[in-house]
Amino acid sequence: FVTAGHNGTILTSSDGTTWTDRTNTNVTSNHLKGVTYGNSTFVIVGESGTILTSSDGTTWDNRTSGTSNGFSGVAYGNSTFVAVGSGGTILTSPDGTTWTPRTSGTNGTFSKVIYGNSIFMAVANGTVFTSPDGTTWTDHTSSFFSLFLQGITYANGTYVTVGLSGNIFTSSDGTTWTDQI
Repeated sequence: FVTAGHNGTILTSSDGTTWTDRTNTNVTSNHLKGVTYGNSTFVIVGESGTILTSSDGTTWDNRTSGTSNGFSGVAYGNSTFVAVGSGGTILTSPDGTTWTPRTSGTNGTFSKVIYGNSIFMAVANGTVFTSPDGTTWTDHTSSFFSLFLQGITYANGTYVTVGLSGNIFTSSDGTTWTDQI
């Protein structure tokens, strides 16, 4: 397990109960906001365009993102890493090392990105964005989502996104949503 947080904090655990501090301020002291694993690589993203990678969760390397925008989420799927953040920032990478900017169609702030049911899904402000490959994104703007969407997940055939005011929305396809509150 790997988790990350404020001031460049990185913790690892083999069992989820005992944690070892891997923080190295020579790597970064920026706030870290997202972690994923894929292609035998851990990727952490954070403020000021921070992207870190590790093959073992112990030793971390800084990667060039090409942006100073903050990242808030990262996901892996379909042999691709996707990082999202402020200013509508979306980057993709096949290996976590080399990153390519993508057009999101928004200047809003993405709060999270996931991969589930063979698609990437990201939330920004009151909008859900989907992509089959992380490269081309479809905006699903709806007045239904009038609140800032804070998180998103996928399990058991259902997408769930939540808003700042406690709203919970569910969808089986990522396009049609039901308000659960």
